Amino acid sequence: MTHYEDAGGPGQPVLALHGTFGRGRTFAALADRLRPDYRLIAPDLRGHGATPDRTGDFSREAFVADAARFIETHDLAPALVIGHSLGGVTAYQLAARHPELVRAVVVEDVGAMPGDAILDVTGWPTQFADRTEAAAFFAATPAPEYFLESVDADGRLMFDLDAMMAAQRGNVGDWWADWLAVRQPLLLLRATNSFLLGADHAAEMVRRRPGTRLVTFADTGHWIHREAPDAYVEAVRGFFRSLPGSTTSRPPAG
Repeated sequence: MTHYEDAGGPGQPVLALHGTFGRGRTFAALADRLRPDYRLIAPDLRGHGATPDRTGDFSREAFVADAARFIETHDLAPALVIGHSLGGVTAYQLAARHPELVRAVVVEDVGAMPGDAILDVTGWPTQFADRTEAAAFFAATPAPEYFLESVDADGRLMFDLDAMMAAQRGNVGDWWADWLAVRQPLLLLRATNSFLLGADHAAEMVRRRPGTRLVTFADTGHWIHREAPDAYVEAVRGFFRSLPGSTTSRPPAG
């Protein structure tokens, strides 16, 4: 069973896919800012947060299949999809491989050829005495609060270390074929201080896929949605409103 956060309300549903080590709740600030026009729904991806993994499969195919199944199960098609990092690759692969399920895509700070910037978590503690101890440990990471969200009330880490290594390795590859196959409207968000998406690669993604809209966030790191939520929502909201047939809100179902 996939755990997910649902902002609720009458707005147009938006499926949000987090990155490695994350949880759906990483998008909480966006959910608040997108109301009431949009209803953000953010699952914990396989092996992350409160969603268990029973297969040991952290391939690209597995993540894409999960996203497709989630859209179908929750009757969201064709969905507005946001994806960050690993979730961003999943988002554009979903659009390319299951075009009937996706209306438009927002890809946050990841490219068509994700590099091997893998965070080695081998040997990390999986149990902390309390959240204070966990916060002290994660203070040395690039995004302490992002990682701290994956520590439960008992101080237990909510992901398996081997699984996170497998998910990261599975995300490394040449995904140009998927990127170029996306026919839906596509917004690419890049942070100037990104360690995953350089300016040259982002420019090549736009050049090779005409119609891609690129927005760059100055003095911002990889977690744009957390570091610059207001500017992020402004870009996303403007993109969604530009879609053919877009409406700012819709009445509640039923």
